Amino acid sequence: MHMFCFQCQETSDQRGCTFGGHCGKSEETANYQDLLIYSLKGVGVVADRILNEGQTISRELGELVFEALFVTVTNTNFDVERIIEIIDRLLCAKRVLLVELGRLGRTDCLSEVARWDDSTRQGYASKAYNVGVLQTQDVDVRALTETITYGLKGIAAYAHHAAILGSYRDSTTAFVVRCLATLTVETDLERLFDLALATGRENLAAMSLLDTIHAEYFGTPVPHPISIGVRNRPGILVTGHDLADLDGLLEQTRGTGIDVYTHSEMIAAHYYPKLFAHEHLAGNYGNAWWRQDHEFATFNGPIIVTSNCIIPVADAYRDRIFTTGVAGYPGVLHLSERLPSGAKDFSSVIELAKNCRPPTAIDEGTMPGGYNHAPLWTMAGQLLELVNKGALRRVVVMAGCDGRDRRREYYRDVALSLPKDTLILTAGCAKYVFCKLPLGTIEGVPRVLDAGQCNDCYSLIHFARQLAEHLDVDVNSLPISYQVCWYDQKAVAVYLSLLALGVRDIRLGPTLPAYFSPHLIERLQRDFGLRTIGNPKEDVALMMAGN
Repeated sequence: MHMFCFQCQETSDQRGCTFGGHCGKSEETANYQDLLIYSLKGVGVVADRILNEGQTISRELGELVFEALFVTVTNTNFDVERIIEIIDRLLCAKRVLLVELGRLGRTDCLSEVARWDDSTRQGYASKAYNVGVLQTQDVDVRALTETITYGLKGIAAYAHHAAILGSYRDSTTAFVVRCLATLTVETDLERLFDLALATGRENLAAMSLLDTIHAEYFGTPVPHPISIGVRNRPGILVTGHDLADLDGLLEQTRGTGIDVYTHSEMIAAHYYPKLFAHEHLAGNYGNAWWRQDHEFATFNGPIIVTSNCIIPVADAYRDRIFTTGVAGYPGVLHLSERLPSGAKDFSSVIELAKNCRPPTAIDEGTMPGGYNHAPLWTMAGQLLELVNKGALRRVVVMAGCDGRDRRREYYRDVALSLPKDTLILTAGCAKYVFCKLPLGTIEGVPRVLDAGQCNDCYSLIHFARQLAEHLDVDVNSLPISYQVCWYDQKAVAVYLSLLALGVRDIRLGPTLPAYFSPHLIERLQRDFGLRTIGNPKEDVALMMAGN
């Protein structure tokens, strides 16, 4: 065994990847990511002591913690050198905190919190292979500590995107560092289970913060048809999740004769008025992240990866792909230079695009989108009227991640099997399994209503809570069924958020996480009615019956 990783849905044989990751990461990358998490926990222990002394954690350190957690999310960063650079920064930050503890007179705890700190490459290498998740021997403790850790990664991703736009919350940083510290010592299963639910609550707050700043910065989403075809001009394709990067690129490509296209979850850019006001925001190209090897090849122009998800880069587009932000891949040029204005410099990408052919069409027409909680709420009266007249019997929330697992055809089959008097609310790349199917409308309302990115699962949760409050009923009494399609750690965080709100009978699939122990599965089934996916038609019949 050269590595061990079981954080994503595609982990080998539902046990764990041990000789290179199914995602494409090397054993070296996997082990340095383990070292990064280990280093974060060391920072958490010291930062927790600082908080206990009544001091605050600086925003600079908070944003570093978010960045460090985010780069370990599946398919975000495969570049070992970048990971090592972040470990360097974490160890430096920990030394600063230790000095602060000394200044506060807490020399009694310095030996306890001054964990591993070897800044040599050789020291990193020897440590990296010995600090992975299997160091926790008890499988039930491991199940909960890893679930919480992956929930923290989701929180960090959303907090990172919010911070880029200027929105930051000290309480989120405090929660994350205290959790990191707790995970180094806590073994009581009840306390860990409670901490997992608390992680879900904090994730909901992080998604809410990002939702608010997106609306403030880019405007309230507006439902409208989104082009999925192409134009006859050179283009730049933007994938990932960072709307700030896309905003900067749109400004810099204005008047250049270059179109900008979105890919996968960046489709959400078309929902925001500030962004779709740009005439050269041409449309959404392609489907979910895992198809990028084919779709990036046919796009013909430059590609910018702003966050997760990136897969091993193919030769067909190796000379025209760029990463930025938390994303990274060995040998791929990383965009980090800034213009005098402070904006990220995309000039090298723009110059390359001018000499590229227009994209090759892989779709045509349009698809509906923009059904964030704000426009959904304006439709609430219409939807309730449809329910009262019998035209709408049930809503299925089918959201989260897509992936290569063939069992994900289940979600397509569910969409096709649902009666015509049902709606699907969705967010994240899970929608690409069914969003282009000819499912029709219910009295003008599209049967698939997309809120946007994975963070926009908040919209679906918020809308359900608003509706329950408006009707003065428990959220579990609404005619809504939940299907969480998971792949990476952000979807796990969303699942924890639903549990924290008391939502029951969620179908989690296409498989259960490999890090869930039998005891944890039993607990989730008993307390929250955890369900797995089965036969699509049988599951549809159960959902229509309220089960």
